[in-house]
Amino acid sequence: MKNILSKIIPLLYGQYLNFLVLFSKKRTAQTAFDIFCTVRKGRVKDLQKDFLNSAKYSTEEVLGQHIQSYRWQGTKPTVLLLHGWESNTYRWRNLIKKLREHDFEVLAFDAPGHGYSTGKKLHVPLYANTTRHFLDKFKPTYVVAHSVGGMTILYDHYKNPDSSVDKIVTIGSPCEFSDIMAHFQDILKFNDKVMKAMDTYVKKWFGLHIHEFSSAHFVANNYKKGLLFHDEDDAQIAFGASKKVHKHWKGSQFIGTKGLGHSMHQEQVNNQIIEFLEGV
Repeated sequence: MKNILSKIIPLLYGQYLNFLVLFSKKRTAQTAFDIFCTVRKGRVKDLQKDFLNSAKYSTEEVLGQHIQSYRWQGTKPTVLLLHGWESNTYRWRNLIKKLREHDFEVLAFDAPGHGYSTGKKLHVPLYANTTRHFLDKFKPTYVVAHSVGGMTILYDHYKNPDSSVDKIVTIGSPCEFSDIMAHFQDILKFNDKVMKAMDTYVKKWFGLHIHEFSSAHFVANNYKKGLLFHDEDDAQIAFGASKKVHKHWKGSQFIGTKGLGHSMHQEQVNNQIIEFLEGV
């Protein structure tokens, strides 16, 4: 029954949007965007509590939300970790162990609506504004980001090129917002009138049309050093996404893998991250 409902409910949302757009494009766009941004998973599970509670650092108030941060002390420059959609800082446990072995200072936080942080919604501009708070306050030297966290840090550097960050690592991150929205449309089966209304909404609030919201565009003038990982068997984000970003990012390296999936927690990935951060 649960599986059946998980398929039916999105279709009901889509039909509602198709009906609503006949009367109000503005309300339709707002409703559709709210559905898109609503976080449904990623809160702290019981098995994650001990690890996260032991490293709780500060609760930062950002844009009306209470954002939980974590800190592991070290003598080397600070590494900021950004998790992906419907996840939390616990996803970094393997990399954090490796970073601590190499004596890096490690900083992380749960995105709005995730982990111990308050909120119910998340989108890239909101995540970027939250990230900017930590970049300005703690001035990390390196950023390692997974999935939507990768698009977030590249969007931030597009808007704030003179950041303290010297090196950026992205793992299984998307490139084109238009691809994400096309997938969203495919799940809900709403029509192109709804999509057009959403495009107008995104342009009004974030200054870019959906097709312009692109990591490949964001990195065109990015002079920071970058390392991009992506696995051929990533079931969430197409392998070609990071390859496209790499093509447009002059200072980047691309590492393609096979059989590691979307999360890429494996030691071989973490070792390559350490090597990149410690390199000249």
